[in-house]
Amino acid sequence: MHNLFFKRKGTQRLNAKVRKVFSLRPSALSLAFLCVLSILLFFPLSSWAAQTQPERTPLTLELLQERLRTPTLREGNLTVDLQKMVIDLRPENASFRDAFYQLMRKGLGAKPLGLDLSYTLILGDFVGSDLGLRTPLYAQVMSGGKPRGVYASIFTATEQQELERLRFVCLESLTNSKDCRSLLGTQSTPSSEIAVFRGVLTLMQTRFNGEMKFSNTFFLQSVDAQGATFLQSTNWVETRFARSVNFSGVKFKQPSNFQGSIFFEKANFKQTQFQEIADFQGSIFEKVANFNQASFKELAKFNSGQWRDNADFSDVRFANQAQFTKANFNQSLFLTEATFEQAVTFREVEFNQSVNLQGASILNQADFSDARFSTEACLSVPGLTFNSNQAKILGNPGQIGKMFCIPTLQGNQNILRNLGQNFRQQQQVGDANELEYTKQQLRLVEMSRRLTAININSASVASLINLGFSATQAEAIAQRRLIKSFRNSSELLTLADIDLEKYTQLSERLIVGEPLSIVGWLLQAWSCLGLSVLLLLSGYGTNFWLVFGVGGVAIAYFGLVFWLVDRYRRLHPVPIIPTYYETISILVSFSVLEFLSLLAIFRNAQQPWLTLGCLLIIIVPIPIALLIRLYQQGRYHDLMDVSYFTEDGTFRQLRLLIGRLPVIPRNETFRERYMPLLGDRRWNWLNYYDFSLNNLVKLGFNDIRLRDEHLPGIISALAWYQWSLGLIYITLVLWTLSRTIPGLNLLIYLK
Repeated sequence: MHNLFFKRKGTQRLNAKVRKVFSLRPSALSLAFLCVLSILLFFPLSSWAAQTQPERTPLTLELLQERLRTPTLREGNLTVDLQKMVIDLRPENASFRDAFYQLMRKGLGAKPLGLDLSYTLILGDFVGSDLGLRTPLYAQVMSGGKPRGVYASIFTATEQQELERLRFVCLESLTNSKDCRSLLGTQSTPSSEIAVFRGVLTLMQTRFNGEMKFSNTFFLQSVDAQGATFLQSTNWVETRFARSVNFSGVKFKQPSNFQGSIFFEKANFKQTQFQEIADFQGSIFEKVANFNQASFKELAKFNSGQWRDNADFSDVRFANQAQFTKANFNQSLFLTEATFEQAVTFREVEFNQSVNLQGASILNQADFSDARFSTEACLSVPGLTFNSNQAKILGNPGQIGKMFCIPTLQGNQNILRNLGQNFRQQQQVGDANELEYTKQQLRLVEMSRRLTAININSASVASLINLGFSATQAEAIAQRRLIKSFRNSSELLTLADIDLEKYTQLSERLIVGEPLSIVGWLLQAWSCLGLSVLLLLSGYGTNFWLVFGVGGVAIAYFGLVFWLVDRYRRLHPVPIIPTYYETISILVSFSVLEFLSLLAIFRNAQQPWLTLGCLLIIIVPIPIALLIRLYQQGRYHDLMDVSYFTEDGTFRQLRLLIGRLPVIPRNETFRERYMPLLGDRRWNWLNYYDFSLNNLVKLGFNDIRLRDEHLPGIISALAWYQWSLGLIYITLVLWTLSRTIPGLNLLIYLK
């Protein structure tokens, strides 16, 4: 009760004070409100401003001399500390400017001192190359592996190694820069000199109000310009960075020129803002180049650049054109989540590893014309944002379509459809067909996994254990699906007993979906088999020469089989066998036809041995079984000396015989019209190829058919079997032609 009394009393006092405040006149109340608002807002803002804009001390010559005499030790390096200062190098302060460069050049050249300009404001143009030690770079300074002349007297052994390292890069890259010409030459000239900056350069949060010039400079130590701001143009032309470079968070308000520069170690341009033209033409990156989350508001030039290690342009925004013409990417190029609002050019670029375009956005045009891809290189485009009605991807016809690689069909069907439409609009049918082939391959993989993988919504606990789950994990899965079925495999990670390692290990061997019935499984297996045959024998209707090779093998094979059953009938009592000349002719012609057909298959099939195996399974077993049965039972019928095959004797011409059947009608008039083949003619063996051509392609020079009397049923079955295959084959040929010849697209949507 005592505490409650004091609480009520305190509340009454507070209410009285509030009433007193609100009883003031409006002017007094407004004044009180403004005072409170100032206390709450002014002090935090003023403290924030004090943090972002530190107090700077104007640099005087006396202060500069003192800092040069007493360098500070930072991370094992002696450094001239010029932090948080204002350095006035404007023309109206010419006397100070000249003295500044003279003192700095003398102090930094005498010994390897670093320079720290962090949080410093520099007024006027800053010619950083004048701070370095001017020295010639020509081959004669190194004699027999030992330095002589100015090298031996000025530079330390480590610095001499760095200078020789530049010479090695010049020899390797054949760069036509000024210092490379000097290094590979034999005489020193005034133009062959380079400014050598021997210490660490730190420019953290430094602000340059004028131009910044570090052209033709060799930095032997690291450069850290994190968060710096360059209000005017910057010149880094033919600059060499022997150690790591950090330009992360830098703002280039005006053009920045890194043309012909060499980065020996990691170059970090993360979150850098290039608000005007960025020129990196001819630059060499020996180690990783990181441009992650950088933004290029104007033209970005990377022409003829060389990237010896990974190049990371992930999440970069190119608001204007980006040019990579004639660049060389020795390792992977990462363009993940990058945005190209205008045209990007990769003409004549050499890719030795994959180009990762996952999640990237191409809003205008990407040109890969004449680009060279190694056997390990491809364009990885899962999740690519690309609208074929607004943007274009260009490339060499017949080549660029093979360079796209997509791991799974799920989530990427729209990408494949847009890419295919892009190439069809450009009349690059071959490239569109390559993408269609890729799509169907991925579809086959998904169908096969659905047939063979374990469905976690229907698998028994024992099956889950055999798959690799522990007994506890299998029970957890069984309990979870009793409550609710799994919708995707990633929901397994919601179970406490299953970790990421186990999920990654088994994710490829399990699926999630509705359980298949026996009939459904058989239908799925039949679809999978049919799709496999289409992919192997025709590239899913995308490769006419592959279909041509498959038909050539079948025509030659069946031609040999029909010649054998007709000409080699028996040995006893009276031999009915072909002549020696005819045998040699048919075997040589068969070998030539098979060689040409196999050549077409192996040059055009993605998996030629599987294609050949699939074809042989179709054309070999049944005819061989029939032949074995035919010669086992023998032939005892009339007209043994007369050919089983007849030809239309009324005329000879090349005809399309789609409606023709392999056996002549029974009408007597047809027996008079169709005459038996003449076995004693030297060219008679050609008729068997003609008959095989009639059956398979429905095209022939003569209308050759089997006779209708005294004909063994096995021979008739052989002819009808090939004729049935011919119906399928001619459909496949027409479908393939419709997909591979522009304009002939009558069957383009029959899938």
